[in-house]
Amino acid sequence: MSHSALKSVGIKQIAAAAGISIGTVDRALHNRPGVNPKTRSRVLKIAEKLGYRPNLAARSLKLNRRLRIAIHLPRQIASFFDPLRDGVREAAAAMHSVTVDLTFRTYPHLGQGDRKLLDEDLDREYDGIVMTPGNPSQVESTIRRFTERGTAVVCVASDAPRSTRLASVSVDAAISGSIAAELLGTVLQSEGSIATITGDLNTFDHGEKLRGFAATLATMAPHLTLIPAIETHDSPKKAYRATLALLKRKPRPAGIYISTANSLPVLRAIDENGMLGRVKVVATDLFAELVPLIESAGILATLYQRPYTQGKLAFEMLCRYLVEGIQPEPVTRVAPHIILRSNLPLFLDRLPESPTISTDHNSSL
Repeated sequence: MSHSALKSVGIKQIAAAAGISIGTVDRALHNRPGVNPKTRSRVLKIAEKLGYRPNLAARSLKLNRRLRIAIHLPRQIASFFDPLRDGVREAAAAMHSVTVDLTFRTYPHLGQGDRKLLDEDLDREYDGIVMTPGNPSQVESTIRRFTERGTAVVCVASDAPRSTRLASVSVDAAISGSIAAELLGTVLQSEGSIATITGDLNTFDHGEKLRGFAATLATMAPHLTLIPAIETHDSPKKAYRATLALLKRKPRPAGIYISTANSLPVLRAIDENGMLGRVKVVATDLFAELVPLIESAGILATLYQRPYTQGKLAFEMLCRYLVEGIQPEPVTRVAPHIILRSNLPLFLDRLPESPTISTDHNSSL
């Protein structure tokens, strides 16, 4: 097809070729509800055959050059979620074709208050929502209601894979767990036990980390026995007390994998028992308090989940979908970075600043 012909192809031509209405074609191209899957597939094939390209100017005009987007994230674990918010802000600031009304919504921690906040936003007519699902089964019905109303939902930092969300962006959790198991299995050559301290295994990301950890430990370090996972629900008090109890076990675990960024209470308990450096620890993410522990070999390594990148990618793919009609990949997995004492200086500029959570406010960017 010639360049001039390509320019002329629009929704009307696709509707004529498919023998269906313009409205059905529009819904199919932009993945809106109310279209039979077979019809959607046929429309997409015809559009590709005809060389259809979205009219970005018309799309922006249709949206009145303004997007209303809400960001739903927990308050707790600011060392992770504050950089993620910064990634969203950076991506929003780079938008030029449309104005973004950005609303940050916060709730106590994963799985507590998130559904209530989502339910409150059902009638606020947002174009899109970026959220971290704590317990997927508790928010799936609300996500479906958003989708039915034409609001696109992107999950970040974890996933609700059985929901109607548009896409998800997160670290490759299973690979993170596998890396932690390989590191500990390589360092610990004698028989012993390994403990995992996590948040809530109902959270998809936490469950995947444990799955990857257990599978790799069984194959690469069969001399190490995996203790049942300790769920702390990202509560500092629970994490501290659970670690104290863990260290009283006989024999004491030779290694610990902290698969959540809520690692400080765990490390404090280990330090108070004089076991830093003796119990091999792989932590998660990077913040100022971890730096001296990595430098002194108090912990073996930490797995950086790149929260800024996750936030930026999630917001960008949501906006590309809303403005240009570009359907994102259902799942985007970010590769974790292994931070050791040797390469720590390369990551120091990524340390999060002091908490800057903005609660329930709007900003036009």
